[in-house]
Amino acid sequence: MARKKKAEGGGGGTGEWIVTYSDMVTLLLCFFVALFETAEVTEPQIQALISSFNNVGMGAAAGGETVSAGKLAELGNSVNTLPSLEKGKMLAVAKKKAVSLFQPEIKSNKVRVTSDERGLVITLAGDAFFRPASAELDIEATRELLMRLAELLKSPDLGERRFRIEGHTDAAPTDPDGPWPSNWELSVARSINTLKYLADFGADERRFQVAGFADTVPIATNDTEEGRAYNRRIDVIILDEGHL
Repeated sequence: MARKKKAEGGGGGTGEWIVTYSDMVTLLLCFFVALFETAEVTEPQIQALISSFNNVGMGAAAGGETVSAGKLAELGNSVNTLPSLEKGKMLAVAKKKAVSLFQPEIKSNKVRVTSDERGLVITLAGDAFFRPASAELDIEATRELLMRLAELLKSPDLGERRFRIEGHTDAAPTDPDGPWPSNWELSVARSINTLKYLADFGADERRFQVAGFADTVPIATNDTEEGRAYNRRIDVIILDEGHL
């Protein structure tokens, strides 16, 4: 009778099975985190992943949901998006290769390698590649680098990726007696001449777009010489899917 009474009066505790279950969930979490390569995702995505695992162990004990649909669902990381993830991985590999390939020029500020909504951006400092107030490339000084860039762009790792060359100038007006009526013509001419050399070195010109933005997309102030030097640039972009 005493045992029966104890059984009726007890209860409310969590069964011992929850310990084994929690261990299993923890091991699965560690497994998928190990597969998750943070170099290929953005900071908001990482934060969304972390937040989705909050209270994973506590949810089972309380009888509620362990992981609710939230930011992760919006990321679209499902089986249907695996091809897109694979293409994103291609750009991550290309970025690592570009950083390694242009390491000397990156240290000397002749080249910058970044990523933005357009894709992987390889920025060539205008003053290091072009003669002053000219669209003529200083090919003797830049030939070897342009050859390396062409090799990167025709790499099998990039598949059928498309590219865009964007010319940018500072806000200083062009010489009215010179060959360029405005910075628009100058920026376009620099883009076209860059494409010609990359094509000469083996890049497939049919996969390129060219554009000139004059001084409309500055990355630094035009009030100082240093800022104007940063704005004089060529962006060679390995385009993301959304910008094809």
